[in-house]
Amino acid sequence: MTMDDPEPQEQNKRVGLHPAIVLFGVIIGLWLFIQAIIPKSKNIQPPQGNEVRSEQLALLLKEAKSAPVPPVKVTAHVQEMNALSLLVPQQTTDSQVVALLNHLRRSRMDGSLASQVPATTPGNDLGEFAIAEVYIFSDPKYAVPEAIEILSVGAHAPGDFYQSSIPFEIAMEQVRGHYAVNLNQKNHPERASLGFGEKATGLYSRQYQPLF
Repeated sequence: MTMDDPEPQEQNKRVGLHPAIVLFGVIIGLWLFIQAIIPKSKNIQPPQGNEVRSEQLALLLKEAKSAPVPPVKVTAHVQEMNALSLLVPQQTTDSQVVALLNHLRRSRMDGSLASQVPATTPGNDLGEFAIAEVYIFSDPKYAVPEAIEILSVGAHAPGDFYQSSIPFEIAMEQVRGHYAVNLNQKNHPERASLGFGEKATGLYSRQYQPLF
């Protein structure tokens, strides 16, 4: 036997780490990798945009408490749709629009709204405004029957259902505030928003902010 020939017992020895050790190391490595790339649930925060939006709304509601209610002019009344269009001055601020929406709500509840704007359901057992859609505009070009008709019908209506020269998307963006009442819906009889939103189609104007 020469010096270059391995000893018989050395030929049968296993070279390197045991497979079980290698497998265990791989599992540990994968676990550490997964823990590194997947954030803990406690570190996941709501989108920053929602936080900013909530802060803006809180500030707006606070300002609206002391904001003067802007003067309004009834520019359209579509009785068959229980809809009204109110025009406010173009310099009206968002906080003033909120103040107006709150005023409309209080006036409806204390029974004085019919002395300020036309009743939408005169003679109804539930009240003069049992069903109402009130749209607030600051541009007189859109405070017209055609705009509130298309908004009341909704974006889902067939194109030949109404005759309007104002596209729904354009009219929607011009709405400064929206107040809707349906006293037949006991759980949520009224709602209001800055801007305009249509839950059925998921279409909302850029300045949409639900208020109540």
